[in-house]
Amino acid sequence: MTPSIIVIHYTAMPDTAAACRTLCNPDNAVSAHYLIAPDGQILSLVAENMRAWHAGRGSWGACEDVNSASIGIELSNDGFSPFAAPLMDALCDLIAGIMTRWNIPAHRVIGHSDMAPGRKVDPGARFDWQRLAWLGMAVWPVPVDSAPLDQFLPLMYRAGFTATDDDDVMLHCFRLHYRPHATGPLDLYDMALLTDLAQRFPVDADLPTT
Repeated sequence: MTPSIIVIHYTAMPDTAAACRTLCNPDNAVSAHYLIAPDGQILSLVAENMRAWHAGRGSWGACEDVNSASIGIELSNDGFSPFAAPLMDALCDLIAGIMTRWNIPAHRVIGHSDMAPGRKVDPGARFDWQRLAWLGMAVWPVPVDSAPLDQFLPLMYRAGFTATDDDDVMLHCFRLHYRPHATGPLDLYDMALLTDLAQRFPVDADLPTT
């Protein structure tokens, strides 16, 4: 396997030990390459060049088997609490190394919710994507002159969000990552951000058309 995507998750479990037991039990048919504890300890569970069962159903760009194309990183977090500072520090160090080793670009560092919208919500609204973007380990859009509202799905596809054609699910997915506190229907500010994202960071793969 040659990884081309990094997928970030949270464990939604009470502690790191419970998450480790779950991820290391073959009967559960779930695994990840890394697990990071709140104190910053990094547990390596699956070799980076091996397939782990962390992504499940979904897609990113033209990739429909994300498990085979990605490195999965589980963050020990219950899904509601802020991410611990030592954990975030360790995550940034880990991602930097993975990106260098496998030549993975920043726009292919994604959340589980990005490739499985409607099914997954991790790493959630509390995750600091902007910090990763400032460090060159993810991407963050800036508002530009927006495309019309009816271009929402084509631009989402171009930016990599190809797992569904449900407008409402797609909007929730987009906002969870880039506007976690926004509410209401699709608006021109959503489109201003998405237009920039799709123009500057298109996935480098053949995408579906509408």
